[in-house]
Amino acid sequence: MIDFAATKALFHIPDGVIYLDGNSLGAMPKTAAARAKSMISDEWGEMLIRGWNDARWMEQPKRVGDLVARLIGAAPGTVVMGDTLSIKVYQALASALEMKPDRKVVVSDNGNFPTDLYIADGLIKSLDKGHVLKTPNPEDVESLINEDLAVLMLTHVDYRTGRMYDMKRITKMAHDAGAIVIWDLAHSAGAVPVDLAGCEADFAVGCTYKYLNGGPGAPAFIYVRPDHAKTVRPALSGWLGHAAPFAFDLEYSPAPDVSRMRVGTPPVIQMTVLEEAMKAWDGIEMADIRKRSIELCEQFIAGVEASCPMLELASPRDANKRGSQISFRFENGYAVMQALIARGVIGDFRAPDIIRFGFTPLYIDNNDVDGAVRILAEIMETRAWDKPEFHKRNAVT
Repeated sequence: MIDFAATKALFHIPDGVIYLDGNSLGAMPKTAAARAKSMISDEWGEMLIRGWNDARWMEQPKRVGDLVARLIGAAPGTVVMGDTLSIKVYQALASALEMKPDRKVVVSDNGNFPTDLYIADGLIKSLDKGHVLKTPNPEDVESLINEDLAVLMLTHVDYRTGRMYDMKRITKMAHDAGAIVIWDLAHSAGAVPVDLAGCEADFAVGCTYKYLNGGPGAPAFIYVRPDHAKTVRPALSGWLGHAAPFAFDLEYSPAPDVSRMRVGTPPVIQMTVLEEAMKAWDGIEMADIRKRSIELCEQFIAGVEASCPMLELASPRDANKRGSQISFRFENGYAVMQALIARGVIGDFRAPDIIRFGFTPLYIDNNDVDGAVRILAEIMETRAWDKPEFHKRNAVT
């Protein structure tokens, strides 16, 4: 059994703050700053360029990839780190489309995170081969899984509401139709159990600054099913995806495994912070995280609905159909969230009317949930949110 009091002690939470935004940016592990300082001073400072060998910087993308792989049901050697999530979406989709040259339909959904759709739209326009991107309502996705489908590209857990797809069932449906499947795990990795190997997913991508606590700008990851990794073309043929980068061949020859999805020089300082953050997951099983997450989410829903009847639950009520976040709708949701933040309860807002709360069991407990409910109820009862300063929109919501 996990000692969640012990895991909470690993993180820095500012005094007076209840942090319910780990689904957007995870809290900082207490050892992260010291590790970053050590890397900068002792590795970069003293080793200089020797750090690529002596500090094993060159191996870091696969080494950290293995740490992430354990949490998403992937085998060692099938996940590599680097670049941004947008880049990894591009790589996965470009490779997937080449695997199905006779099919022209890409299906996502209109609740997907916009950058995934922007990347897909931009890619198929650049290819100019007659591909079509279809974005039905989430509940209508399955009706478009047929013999015309080239690639099904879905985000496992919806960023606005927390709605969660049945990954295993939908992957099988797409495979039975002869399609390739890409899963975006931005709101899944470290939040809910995932079994990429078990469901035979083709590709998966995700970020590490949310539930994995890698810090702002932490590198993304990409998973490629082992049988594909030996043959897919990486599309972005960067030198670190080469089979022998330091041979400096003029002809590109991809690495024989997922390393072919590496592009350019990895962000070593940021990846070092992520590697340190991943130590919090030592001995942690996702099944235990999931059980605790459901408990916290159910407690929050019950408390808010009992004290704030003017708020409408936007997340699925069935815990088995949602991730580790709870969202409520309210016409003036942005102002409500600003009032909450002013009182030390940090969540976030997603247009047009959703106030969103992430539940990260590594550092959120029952007392945090009770405190957040109490403060939210006071704000709603007194209409404290209806002040001019809380209606003023910031650049980041």
